[in-house]
Amino acid sequence: MTGSAASAPQAGVRYGPALTLLASLFFMWGFITVINNTLLPHLRAVFDLNYTQTTLIESVWFIAYFVASIPAAKLIERIGYQKSLVVGLLIMAAGALGMMVAASIPSYGVTLTMLFIIASGITLLQVAANPYVAVVGKPETASSRLNLVQALNSAGTMLAPMFGAYLILGRSKSGTAAAGTVLTQAERIADAQSVILPYGLVAAVLVVLAIVIARFPLPAMGSATQRLAKEERKHLSLWQHRNLVFGVPAIFIYLIAEIGVANLFVNFVSQPEIANLTHEQAGRYLSFLWGGMMVGRFAGSAIMQRVRAETVLAAFSVGAFVVMMVTVFTTGPVAMWSLILVGLFHSIMFPTIFTLGIRGLGPLTEEGSGLLIMAIAGGALVVVQGYLADSYGLQTSFLLTAACELYVLFYALWGSRPTHALPDAQAEG
Repeated sequence: MTGSAASAPQAGVRYGPALTLLASLFFMWGFITVINNTLLPHLRAVFDLNYTQTTLIESVWFIAYFVASIPAAKLIERIGYQKSLVVGLLIMAAGALGMMVAASIPSYGVTLTMLFIIASGITLLQVAANPYVAVVGKPETASSRLNLVQALNSAGTMLAPMFGAYLILGRSKSGTAAAGTVLTQAERIADAQSVILPYGLVAAVLVVLAIVIARFPLPAMGSATQRLAKEERKHLSLWQHRNLVFGVPAIFIYLIAEIGVANLFVNFVSQPEIANLTHEQAGRYLSFLWGGMMVGRFAGSAIMQRVRAETVLAAFSVGAFVVMMVTVFTTGPVAMWSLILVGLFHSIMFPTIFTLGIRGLGPLTEEGSGLLIMAIAGGALVVVQGYLADSYGLQTSFLLTAACELYVLFYALWGSRPTHALPDAQAEG
């Protein structure tokens, strides 16, 4: 982490309003990301997809993180932090408008392309906003601070399933029919067009938010997050930092778990042996999963004021492993509620791994942050769980999730320990 720049903000600068505005960005990209979870079962019915093809939709979304992270970092360096946020929001709005076009055709290929564009815009926001929140404030409370702001992200993820269930699943034949119902061609076309209204609303909100960000006096981030000169950079190496080296795969692997649970939740609880719900009803229960993440992040933020972040992360990873094993080996309401409960235990994982990963990087914080954001591409490997679900059964596929929780436990207990702390960067002025 950065020292003086983090713990002693520039005189006269108030960061509270900026963090509040950034929290709205966390809310919005969480909201849009989770709309996918209600969109996937919808598209599965519209295009008659198997689980592998369905999860490929989400894989394309997370491939964008891998492809767009480096260009995003270079764009931020070229045009600045604030303009990059505006560009990111406008890219997302363009993708949302494109989803309306894809629904009008309808086209599986165009849908994949537009989701990639939306995700690229979110990547640009993530590369800028996460390190900003991490470096503004005391280093020892960075995990607490990022968990607090990420709780607003979870508020977006909690509301999105209700929005999607009402405006997408609730207005479509596939969303209100019994599980296994085969749609006619006319019904598929009508169902595809049900996403036009919700994505039109999303596009409008994104444009308004871009205008607000463009006009808001965001404080400069200072030298703490600026790249070093090439000559000075040659003497420093990110790979000397164990917490970053193991933190990148920790983010990557955690995303496989989080996205796999969220994407397959509706299909899982709709099964007769689990809860026997329609997709619309199951979409409403998805709000409990994301609500648990919001509650966990608020609670985790408070706990980390007194307990080391590594300890809290270890405890939550053990809890996540236990409830996933219950999900795999039970049926009925017990299996459904145990899967819902994993949201509570997943809550603190991303923000805590992120802040532990950049701890001690000093002037290399920006570059380390870029690698950690790129690791969000791990969500693309949800297609592996889709393949396991097709080959061995949907319930059995959640053993992959349980295995992911064990790596997070390893990272909390050993991998997150800093091995080479760099001198703190000094703030300007």
